[in-house]
Amino acid sequence: MSEEKRNSESATEADPADRPGNKRPDRAGLLVAAAVLAACGGLVLYGVLGTDGDNESAPKKHTPTTAVTYEVTGTGTADLTYQARSETGKATVVQDSRLPWHKTVQVPLGQDPLISLVLDEHGGTARCTLAIRGHHAQSATATGAFGRATCSSPLPNRQN
Repeated sequence: MSEEKRNSESATEADPADRPGNKRPDRAGLLVAAAVLAACGGLVLYGVLGTDGDNESAPKKHTPTTAVTYEVTGTGTADLTYQARSETGKATVVQDSRLPWHKTVQVPLGQDPLISLVLDEHGGTARCTLAIRGHHAQSATATGAFGRATCSSPLPNRQN
């Protein structure tokens, strides 16, 4: 085969991307674009999954509290609702609690401690008491089927 024929066959078998007007994709550009896309995706995922609203660098808000003791005496069971550490005023509910029952919790100043009880269908007698910093503040008695009682008292304005 003549050299001219080989050159002409080589030219026809050459990579089509090497022909004028056809450009080969720039691999470096594709790698950079993929890296930027991955970084953006990572930032989006971090924003969605990596934060739960708690900024550790932000100072923690300290709300002063005081010790409150709730006590319910009697027999049987009752549904109890009481104020505890929640700064939003959300109460804690204990259903079908066996009596007697007692609990000491920290209540934020500005939230009045409260406990309420509802006896079950069997009734009976139950008494709630509320003590702030170990000092009796209030008591109330519930009697009969589904009897109710509530004890509450304002907290002192300052922490002592």
